[in-house]
Amino acid sequence: MRTAATAPKPLCLPDGRPASRAWTLDPAIRHLNHGSFGAVPVAAQLVQERLRREMLASPVAWFSGLSRRMAAARAEIAESLGLQPDDTVLVPNASAGASTVFAGLTLPAGGQAVVTDHGYGAVTMGAGRLARRYGGEVRTAHVPLAADEGTAFQAVAAELSDRTALIVVDHITSPTGRRMPVELLGAEAARRGIPLLVDGAHAPGLIRNPLAGLDCDFWIGNLHKFACAPPGAALLVARGPLREGLFPLIDSWGAEERYPARFDSQGTLDASAHLAASAAFRFVEDTWGWDTARGYMTELADFGAAVIAQAFTEVTGQDHAADVGMPVPALRLVRLPDGLASTREQADALRDRVGSELGAATAFTAFGGVGYLRLSAHVYNTAADYEYFAERCVPVLVRWARA
Repeated sequence: MRTAATAPKPLCLPDGRPASRAWTLDPAIRHLNHGSFGAVPVAAQLVQERLRREMLASPVAWFSGLSRRMAAARAEIAESLGLQPDDTVLVPNASAGASTVFAGLTLPAGGQAVVTDHGYGAVTMGAGRLARRYGGEVRTAHVPLAADEGTAFQAVAAELSDRTALIVVDHITSPTGRRMPVELLGAEAARRGIPLLVDGAHAPGLIRNPLAGLDCDFWIGNLHKFACAPPGAALLVARGPLREGLFPLIDSWGAEERYPARFDSQGTLDASAHLAASAAFRFVEDTWGWDTARGYMTELADFGAAVIAQAFTEVTGQDHAADVGMPVPALRLVRLPDGLASTREQADALRDRVGSELGAATAFTAFGGVGYLRLSAHVYNTAADYEYFAERCVPVLVRWARA
């Protein structure tokens, strides 16, 4: 096998079994895209199943006491991430958190929202609807993929004006897997008196204490991604007076409570994902420790990107490494051959084709008209996953590009 990089030693369970045995992922598929929908360890699946059985066995007792359970769950989740429980509410996903913010804000007439060209599409669209509701528009800051912290900050700051009424920026970008200078932008937004929403969808599990040193009005994060909670678990953090205008997207009997208690009661929604989230986080901490897990994921993503980029280069003769400014743990890009995934629609179609024909669950993204393979590793991955992709998938992708 290629020697472009040194493969990290795989993580194992305490009994010596591979880490993957703690998950129920299909072994016939190479899972190289943890960052999109995550994966739930068995330990958390069992907790969620127990909670659902309890809910269905006695619905009246369950829903009557659910708000107390939700308050306890958000306190435990907040503590795990270094957050303040009174700042934190639980929402179904990061997009729901963003929608909650957009529904609760009032902009001045003609107020503009500033976003970046790395933003998550659904959140960017929501910001656009908010601005248009008040006769304003969205301004998009163009941040080069390789931009360092200062360059990225200047690119966003250049779009700010007296009409800017909201800034929306990613903590870790979804299509490009890089950090944004949220600390610098938070300080600048506070200086100018502009509300700031930070989309931290990928941050829980990847960044220790993600809000440390960050001044922002709103922050959203998914628990189902790198923190491995069941799907349907995310959080919204709101600080400052603007949070008093935030209400759940569904009116329920807790609507008259103050923030954050009003979010603890959401009628008959299945809250088992939130209640099981801490079990997933604790499983990784108790088994390896999150620092060890993040270190392994980062080494493995570096290895995978190097091996796959080299495999492409051996066939095309071109450089397939991606220069990403402000890299983050576990996420890496590899540039695809010309002609593949140059738009989001093409990237999604390529993902589906690779999954059905090549047995690999992947993420392909497009940025600036260039297609990329986005790798996102977790503790259950090993070097063999990326070697498989290099040997089995890369030659096929090159043929598809040439066709």
